[in-house]
Amino acid sequence: MRGLFKKGRNEGTQVTKEQVMEALSHVIEPELRRDLVSLNMVRDVVVDNGVVRFTVVLTTPACPLRSRIEQECREAVMAVPGVRQVEVNFTANVVRDTRVSNLNIRNIVAVASGKGGVGKSTVAVNLAIALAQEGAAVGLLDADIYGPNVPLMLGVNHLPPPEGGKVVPAEAYGVRVMSIGFLVAPDQPVIWRGPMLHTALRQFLGDVQWGELDYLIVDMPPGTGDVQLSLAQHTTLSGGVIVTTPQDVALADARKGLATFQKLNVPVLGIIENMSYFVAPDTGQRYAIFGSGGGRRYAQEIGVPFLGEVPIDPRIAEGGDTGTPIVIAAPESEAAQALRHIARQVAARLSVINVQREPEGLIGVGDIPVVQDR
Repeated sequence: MRGLFKKGRNEGTQVTKEQVMEALSHVIEPELRRDLVSLNMVRDVVVDNGVVRFTVVLTTPACPLRSRIEQECREAVMAVPGVRQVEVNFTANVVRDTRVSNLNIRNIVAVASGKGGVGKSTVAVNLAIALAQEGAAVGLLDADIYGPNVPLMLGVNHLPPPEGGKVVPAEAYGVRVMSIGFLVAPDQPVIWRGPMLHTALRQFLGDVQWGELDYLIVDMPPGTGDVQLSLAQHTTLSGGVIVTTPQDVALADARKGLATFQKLNVPVLGIIENMSYFVAPDTGQRYAIFGSGGGRRYAQEIGVPFLGEVPIDPRIAEGGDTGTPIVIAAPESEAAQALRHIARQVAARLSVINVQREPEGLIGVGDIPVVQDR
């Protein structure tokens, strides 16, 4: 009875936009640790007979905490006297790394490893597709000049015709793709010295018609060398992720990848442990074939985020051979879910770093539109 009486008492209360904004000013963006209003993340507030509608501008369409933000917004606004219903809409304005020289690309992310054979290209391909599935505009640059496997893994083997004197990237699963593999025969080795690598990477960044991208994922060659240095000279990397496996030998080489990022002043977004374990399909028994927990321990040791574990799944290798990555071929599999989770963590980390770099920066563009209460 008390609840019904309270609702009746508030039915005639007129709700104002100012009250809604005040309520939302107490909702904290969990990772940026500032309130939604001061970050200019609240737009298009409409109040209509106790029904409140508004839009929250996320820092990325791959926001991992969207449901939490929605719940806290609903609770805050429902506490305003007179509010009967709350409708929360979402859009995204991916935060730009203002240091990136190519103004059409908001963020450039390097996927690296200290050694080959840890599944770096597999991770890069699936991360790119996972981000595109979330609604982001994504490009994938295969910078592994000597071993360009990305075209095979995506099932594309040629480029579209050039336009306006620029190379047009191929497209697969919503991702724009460029690789030296499109320009040489499959059985032709690339035998280049440093200056030729330097020129090729410059052209991949400047002479390719990427269009507007939220994220350009760069599949780096294993180890440290000319490609890493050339990329650092031609552009600014917004962040890097390091792919490893649980074995000590892989972790030892991952340290070299970390050191390279540090020397090039590239923020380390986190560590990904690939081939973490295998779950037997007949028994459900979990086997740590290459050891257990090495990537997590290493991340804790060096003080960077541990982005997640990707299990061994035969469909990952099969998808790489057939051009159907596992996030497409088996989206409900444990491996695909892990890769989507990692993609969201990468996007969130970039947002935090970019906003921290511009402490007074806002997520939205321009002032909040004034919508008359009705």
